[in-house]
Amino acid sequence: MTSATPLSTGPDLSALRGATLGEVDAAAALQHRTDRKYLIPLHRARALVHLLADSHHVLDLAGRRTTHYLSTYFDTEHLASWHAHVQGRRRRWKVRTRLYAEDALCRVEVKTKDGRGATVKHALKVPATAYGALDAQSAAFVDEVLERTGIPITAEDLTPAVEVRYVRAALADLDHGTRVTLDSALTCHHGDRAAALDPGHVLVETKGGIRPAPADRLLLRLGARPVSLSKYVVGQSLLTPGLPDNDVRRLARAHFTAHTPLLERTPVA
Repeated sequence: MTSATPLSTGPDLSALRGATLGEVDAAAALQHRTDRKYLIPLHRARALVHLLADSHHVLDLAGRRTTHYLSTYFDTEHLASWHAHVQGRRRRWKVRTRLYAEDALCRVEVKTKDGRGATVKHALKVPATAYGALDAQSAAFVDEVLERTGIPITAEDLTPAVEVRYVRAALADLDHGTRVTLDSALTCHHGDRAAALDPGHVLVETKGGIRPAPADRLLLRLGARPVSLSKYVVGQSLLTPGLPDNDVRRLARAHFTAHTPLLERTPVA
């Protein structure tokens, strides 16, 4: 059975043509890219999917069109990564392990910015059992990437900081090599605290070149505007007491609800 929607109330993906992981990777696996993010109401996300149906395919994994993502972000004791993002520093970085739950696949990822402000992502595939920690292989990979990009941090300085969970649908324009992702059911977790995105909103990300993609132009037509929003920065800002106020926290407070009980972890297939 095709899983057409991430939630019963989510965008309907059934009108989109399916694409295999190989097709999406061949056309749109941009490791050097410009990301634009939009936090939009669900009805606009549905309208966007409808408008993209002629030009975009949806990643279809044997009939499943959404995937549960779990991402554990790592930071230093004094939250160097968080501060770099909040302060808009040129040398920004993130280190995370990411688990694709249904597929039991895991990667260690290091994201940095180049001199033009574009995102550069470096990834290493690791066993699913390595999720949430930096073992020797992962630590060596992180150290190599950060040293090469001139960031004076090592894996030894890092500990797990925030976990982010969500359900993602991935769309790709196979002709132009751009992607659009739609994230629903987004929650952030830190210790015994959690925060959840309003279920009436969807986080949309476009991933392409420096110039806006057709999907960006459609989003503008729908009244959406790009926002500076990092899932990690949101989680840390809302769930760690004593951090200074910032634009991300103010945006997140309008769309996220914080609670104390930790939600159940999505089981790995």
